[in-house]
Amino acid sequence: MLALNRILLGMKLVQAVSSVSIRLTSERIMHIEFRHPEMKDESERLLETVSAPDLIQEGDNETLIAVRHYDKTPMTKKYCVVVYREQYDVDGFIITAYFASEIADWRKILWKR
Repeated sequence: MLALNRILLGMKLVQAVSSVSIRLTSERIMHIEFRHPEMKDESERLLETVSAPDLIQEGDNETLIAVRHYDKTPMTKKYCVVVYREQYDVDGFIITAYFASEIADWRKILWKR
């Protein structure tokens, strides 16, 4: 599905729009699926949201929020929201992800397609 997606020792990597490699570990996948059961088996969608978002918002505590709209999800049409952090312009990691009905319009937009 994603040309930029690579699997390395149980870890998936994707390149964010900033060109920083963002990792998704098995531990984070388990955390996301436990906290948000609707995200089960959605890791490819999470990676796609980070690599090809509709927009990126400023998150809390130096995080970034990638948002991408999907007409079809396990629920209905929703936004996939992925919270991640970039470190030192070379590395980053996904913290959490969930589906949302609306974009948080009170957050600052840092980048938009």
